[in-house]
Amino acid sequence: MAFGWIDEEADRRRRAGLVRTLRPRPADSPLLDLASNDYLGLARHPEVTEGAVRAARTWGAGATGSRLVTGSTALHAELERELADFCGFEAALVFSSGYAANLAAVTALAPHGSLIVSDAGNHASLIDGCRLARGTTQVVGHADPDAVRKTLRTHEGAAVVVSDTVFSVDGDAAPLAALAEACRDSGAGLVVDDAHGLGVLGDGGRGAPHAVGLAGADDVVVTVTLSKSLGSQGGAVLGPARVIDHLVNAARTFIFDTGLAPAATGAALAALRLLRREPERAEQARAVAAELHARLTTAGLQAVRPDAAVVSVRAPSPEAAVGWAADCRTAGLTVGCFRPPSVPDGISRLRLTARADLSAGQIERAVRVIEETRP
Repeated sequence: MAFGWIDEEADRRRRAGLVRTLRPRPADSPLLDLASNDYLGLARHPEVTEGAVRAARTWGAGATGSRLVTGSTALHAELERELADFCGFEAALVFSSGYAANLAAVTALAPHGSLIVSDAGNHASLIDGCRLARGTTQVVGHADPDAVRKTLRTHEGAAVVVSDTVFSVDGDAAPLAALAEACRDSGAGLVVDDAHGLGVLGDGGRGAPHAVGLAGADDVVVTVTLSKSLGSQGGAVLGPARVIDHLVNAARTFIFDTGLAPAATGAALAALRLLRREPERAEQARAVAAELHARLTTAGLQAVRPDAAVVSVRAPSPEAAVGWAADCRTAGLTVGCFRPPSVPDGISRLRLTARADLSAGQIERAVRVIEETRP
């Protein structure tokens, strides 16, 4: 029977407690949200939603084509200029998603004969980029610059090191300065995904590379998403103008994909401008994360100290994590639930995301629910 193996896979997932389901949410949910990546609370901000509406009315519902045909508007170019300026890079290129941006950066910058050194904790989009690239990938230990340095020394020729800046599972930050030093010792490029750093880290939320002095470096390329701190959708690659020009000509997820919808572009641009005016939102998101961590550990829970806005709480098993998250939902709180194969170390977690707009009362309520429902 065609696709008969799917039933066997479904049975395997059920036995392992790894079945995933969709839960469509209503427009006005009564649940307290600590599961989304809306770190700055901008997804529903009036200025951001108005930016989306205005762009849709001006440019239409869709981009109508790939960026190289009809999918580039003046609005896309405006967002690219302002995003590059805000983060401190020479140029930027907007994609339809952060996933597409990561695939583009890795595949286009790792040609045949090159070496890709990838952190073991990298996001799936970076991993898939490594799989699709024509270069050879070597996975090294998590956040280990010495391992990166040793691996680079084994290769002669073009090389690139690929890493998240803030890892999405535990919220820990990569040692970016040490990684850059290891790359420069071997003449390698550094490609980092700042999805969880933009809007949270750096001066006024300018990102993790900006915070450690790597912004604008000619050997550093940064990918970002517009769907987290900026509350919209889409992604971008930032770096030297010659790298961006290369992506326009060589990145398949740019050349063959429909451009980002005008509404998402307009929303991201409005959010970026709002962040410029209200840089304190970045610090507030970090403060909320620190408060969540302090309260959770005081309550006796095993939580990882956050370097940005992600707070991870360990669960005893995949089944316990699923039940814990479900009990939180019943009690009025939405949290993330990370289990294998989404986590590389096999440890299941509740994943909480701090938001700059969370009140003290909401933080207290969230911790109380998590503590009272613990398995």
